[in-house]
Parts: sequence; C-alpha cells; structure tokens
Amino acid sequence: MILPTLETARLVLRPPLPEDAEAIARYLNDFAVSGNLARVPFPYHLSDARAWLRTRRPDMPIEDANFSIIAPGVGMVGHIGFHLGQRGPIIGYWLGRPFWGQGVMTEAARESLRWFFSVSAAPVVISGVFHFNAASLAIQRKLGFTETGRSRLVCLARGTEVEHIDTQLTREGFRAALTGRSPAAVAKPPGVWKAL
Repeated sequence: MILPTLETARLVLRPPLPEDAEAIARYLNDFAVSGNLARVPFPYHLSDARAWLRTRRPDMPIEDANFSIIAPGVGMVGHIGFHLGQRGPIIGYWLGRPFWGQGVMTEAARESLRWFFSVSAAPVVISGVFHFNAASLAIQRKLGFTETGRSRLVCLARGTEVEHIDTQLTREGFRAALTGRSPAAVAKPPGVWKAL
C-alpha cells in the first residue's frame, strides 16, 4: 500500500523523506527525547537518521507505516509510526522538545490511529511508556489506551533496562475516546463495525 498523507487542523503527517534527516538527528540527539525511547541510541547522529530513512519506502505494509509530523511553516517536528510486534501492531512516537505541551502529539496520534484502524483489521494496537514518562502516558489515556501490565525494556539511550508500563488500545476504546463515551456504551459485536 502506498502510504497516504494525512492532515489535521494544524499538522501534516506524511511518509518520511530523505530531507527529514537533519531534523530527525537534531531532535533525537536531545537526551530528553531519546531517553524516553527504547530503540534510539544517544548520541544520535545525522548518519543514524540517514541509515534509518534508507529503510523506509512509500509502499511499506500497513503494520510498518511511519509518518513524519510536519507543522506548516516550521517543518518536521516529530515522528509517529507502527511496527509489527509479537502481540500485534505497536505504535511509537516522539516529538522534538520545542513542541512539547502544545497538543501536537495527541493530534498526530489521534489521526494516525484513525487511519490505521480504518485500513487494518487489527483489533488492538500495542504501546507503552517508560515509567517516568507521565506526559506520554497522559496522551495514551486521552486516546483510550489502557494499562495491561509492567515489563522491563532496554532503553538504548540509557544503556540499561527500564521499567515499562505496557498499554493497548482496542477499536472500541478508541471509538469511545473519540466520542467521549465509555467503551461499553459504544461497543458493537466483532465484525459489525470496522472503519472509524
């Protein structure tokens, strides 16, 4: 599938391009950002960004879709994407520190999840946060994610295992978050409702 470009009120989410390398390297070379991520080393170099971008193609499978978050007039400010894990599709994301606290990631995550559930048959999306990342956990809760347990996950930037809060989002939970209702109030039998 050729990945689309998604638009929200303030943002454009598009497939990553080679021209994103400098912004990716600049924002991920900030330990306040990379220290919250599992698979990103610190320091993070321009060569790391270029190497990662070479793995991206416009025809990636749905479960491996990635989007650069573009703020018009500013440029690339972060990234959001999916990859297939052992328990299903996993969503991960990061945002450059200058853009924290402005609702950018909530807006980007809401739109990317809306798209993902509309084109995928996956019943759930998996995610999680390191135990100290309250802001990211708050974003997930707004979107309907629920905690499913705790684990330990290696954080490359920290060079150690860190306690991780495991979360998941069901279609019903996401629908409820979009409508502001409880999941039980909007739940439908499996297979009756697929797209958001």
